[in-house]
Amino acid sequence: MVKTKGNELVFAPLGGVGEIGMNLALYGFGPPQKREWIIVDCGVTFPGPDLPGVDLVLPDIRFIESEVKNLKGMIITHAHEDHYGAVLDLWPRLKCPVWMSPFTAGLMEAKRESEYQRVNVPVTVFKPRERFEVGPFVVEPIPVTHSIPEPYSLAIATPLGTVIHTGDWKFDEAPSIGPLTDAAGFSAYGDEGVLALICDSTNALRDGESPTEKEVAASLEKLIGKAPGRVIITTFSSNVGRIRSIAEAARDAGRKVLVLGRSLKRVIEVADDLGYLEGLPEFLDEEEYQYTARDEIVVICTGSQGESRAALAKLARKEMRHVQLAAGDTVIYSSRVIPGNEKPIIETKNLLIEQGVRIIEDQDALVHVSGHPRRGELKRMYELVRPQISVPVHGEAAHLVAHGALAASIGVPQVAQVRDGNMLRLAPGAAEIIGTVPFGRTYKDGRLYGDEQEIGVRDRRKLSYVGHVVVNVILDQKYEVLGEPDLEAVGLPEKDARGDFLEDVLFDAVVGAIESIPRGRRKDLDLVADSARRAVRAEANEIWGKKPIVTVFVTRV
Repeated sequence: MVKTKGNELVFAPLGGVGEIGMNLALYGFGPPQKREWIIVDCGVTFPGPDLPGVDLVLPDIRFIESEVKNLKGMIITHAHEDHYGAVLDLWPRLKCPVWMSPFTAGLMEAKRESEYQRVNVPVTVFKPRERFEVGPFVVEPIPVTHSIPEPYSLAIATPLGTVIHTGDWKFDEAPSIGPLTDAAGFSAYGDEGVLALICDSTNALRDGESPTEKEVAASLEKLIGKAPGRVIITTFSSNVGRIRSIAEAARDAGRKVLVLGRSLKRVIEVADDLGYLEGLPEFLDEEEYQYTARDEIVVICTGSQGESRAALAKLARKEMRHVQLAAGDTVIYSSRVIPGNEKPIIETKNLLIEQGVRIIEDQDALVHVSGHPRRGELKRMYELVRPQISVPVHGEAAHLVAHGALAASIGVPQVAQVRDGNMLRLAPGAAEIIGTVPFGRTYKDGRLYGDEQEIGVRDRRKLSYVGHVVVNVILDQKYEVLGEPDLEAVGLPEKDARGDFLEDVLFDAVVGAIESIPRGRRKDLDLVADSARRAVRAEANEIWGKKPIVTVFVTRV
């Protein structure tokens, strides 16, 4: 690679910087008017109750779509939804080459077969420490430890310097699955000189270092061995190491394992094909559950975040056909609470407690460990890599600022605080934000995509608060009301404070409004509709204190 006058190396995140999840980063190289680009990761986040009906939240990729002729490829660091979950949805708009690990490719193929039959993404599978070229970038995947098989950091070499994009990682000297984080590999790059470290900030507020996955496994084994009844463990479906640890603990305690949840079964199938679950006993079928003694079974299930359609929530609501719980059973949350999910998690726990089920969480015992680096691990990474520039990513503002302060305190020459949409010039010269690019969120709603306005989220949100009234008025040839208007109120109170039916009161308001219009002016059907709409909203507001959405149809026959 030869330096060319006028070239710049820039970094522009479209998601995951200033927020948790929906990670998508752009790297550009070249002169400002003719940069070549790569994408690192393409993730989703999940909608909360403020987005009724939305299935997925995706990054807004308008900017890189406008540069698609200069887009050289996409590299995925690992198979967590917040890093690869948008590939099948967004790739048809980009149509670029894609690189990922065998496990990530297998998991995406399983997802494609079940949900996205029409999307065939051309994937090149990379191997650890084998370099490959993507346009002007030379990329080397460096193995790291995380809570999923085959996570990688990326060393991205350019004529203006090397950037290390860590993805999600931690130091764990005793993981259940996979290699250790390649400290020697990072150190070797540090010896050569690293321009910038683009680094995970998720646990930058937590001191020390994380416990090992083997310690979690030993704790789970003790809990399973002591439990008097059934043991149900809910965890993230992608955490294959945890699944293996649970299965081994169950085996050693003389118990059999039942798996509940479609996403868990999909991950297990891919992991098993790649040998990550080799040597474990076969799992039970659901039909065998009721014929297995309570103290001989462990259930691994989805639902750690309170998802209403997940297996744990169905168990809590007693909605599963073959599987039920009983007083004295134990449910272990081998997971962390993702911010925003507190309410549904508590609701599920309360339903379980009502059944007499014992709940164990991470404050009760060592049942979970994060896959992200704490402050001690971050410090060790900086000591290995010795970058000129620290760029904290993957976190909310508090995480990013804490990470930046840590980097500065240990002597990193420059700390660049960026947020989604910022374009950061990494070289030449000092790191500097040189502009912004379009960014934001788009939504997947069923089979359609769009912003809040395009998919109707704003109106849905309003409907959920104030309801909807539909009025149908027919005028005859003389512009008199023919028969009685039809009125249907959905989502409004049934009666007013005096006990009168609200639909009847609103009906009278419609009739009064139309009759107050001189017959000659009723030729303007839009005027009639608007008068009826205003009358309904005003009357509802007078009685209820809220103005519903009102739709009025006026027809002349």
